[in-house]
Amino acid sequence: PPRPAGENAKGPTVELDEVLRRRRMVRAYDGRPVDPAVLARVLDAGRRAPSAGNSQGLDLVVLDGPEQAARHWDVALPAGPARDRFRWQGLLAAPVLVLPVVDPAAYAARYGEADKAATGLDAVEAWPVPYWFVDGGMAVHALLLAAVDEGLGALFFGLFDRERPVLDALGVPPGRRGLGVVALGHPAPDEPGASAGRPRRPLDDVVHRGGW
Repeated sequence: PPRPAGENAKGPTVELDEVLRRRRMVRAYDGRPVDPAVLARVLDAGRRAPSAGNSQGLDLVVLDGPEQAARHWDVALPAGPARDRFRWQGLLAAPVLVLPVVDPAAYAARYGEADKAATGLDAVEAWPVPYWFVDGGMAVHALLLAAVDEGLGALFFGLFDRERPVLDALGVPPGRRGLGVVALGHPAPDEPGASAGRPRRPLDDVVHRGGW
């Protein structure tokens, strides 16, 4: 049987299995602001995500409120016909936008330290798998789950070819990479994305025990 919700400093909590089931990408918001204490807890969940070698090469650029959010939208989707035709108009009402930014050089520097030097990963080009993206993805997932736990909606969406222009507009130093944007806020009725109806692969199809 399901366990009752626990208690912590912020009151009743949602069980993890329920958070995982309830998480979805929310594309419309009612515009109400997010309580600063709630926002701080969601951001702290991202900060606590794992990072290789404890490199901690993650920064979160937070745009809180319509005026700050406009700094993103004015570059990524400027006012005009394209914005007017944008399918997800309710997304523009998200009161908080969080841009997870990773620093590849922080990983190279960390793995150049004495306890990691033997790995040979003291240069960005040496990493066969760019762990700054792996770790950044874990931080994004932590943000999404924390939002559900706080009763908020959240959406992760990409920057694509607007990555550097958006980062420049926000004063992000060169060399950093923007993973995308996490929208946060109180959900409004929305239309599911076109991919939402695709069934998940069965567990036995995903899991390969003992080998492929």
